[in-house]
Amino acid sequence: MKKIALLLLLLIAFSSCKSSKRSSNTKTKTTKIDKRSRASSSTSDPKADKVVDYALQFDGVRYKYGGTTKKGMDCSGLIVTSFDSENIPLPRTTGDLSVTGEWVDLKKVSKGDLLFFATRKNSRKVNHVGIVTTARDGFVEFIHASTSSGVMISNMAEKYWYFAFVQARRVL
Repeated sequence: MKKIALLLLLLIAFSSCKSSKRSSNTKTKTTKIDKRSRASSSTSDPKADKVVDYALQFDGVRYKYGGTTKKGMDCSGLIVTSFDSENIPLPRTTGDLSVTGEWVDLKKVSKGDLLFFATRKNSRKVNHVGIVTTARDGFVEFIHASTSSGVMISNMAEKYWYFAFVQARRVL
């Protein structure tokens, strides 16, 4: 019975909040941004700036299922921890986050909005989330925790993320 419970726990851990992007693709397509020189959205919201700045402190932290610290972070943990820094409580799971706030068109996202992705093959069920760090003229970057590379900044122009995108939501 213990083996079955352990197997189920491992299965859930590897399937939740998963980004199946391989690190070989990540290195060539993902951009690292100097935190001092990153561009911001056309309209600046001080709370969104603080949430994103807090999230950027975790850039490079390894992925850990259920993690919410610099020792390890998962995608929804990054969101909840970053918004908690500004006393904005959010649900802990990606699924619950995907029905929180207001739906926003991808062309109208701004800094601090949440982007949701379906990274499992042949599925449109949301299982990954990130926070918009930069949004201007069709250029959208976001910070997220990927299982293969940990907390990192990616661009919506990357083919992988563009096709995995499901929706954007505004919670601020």
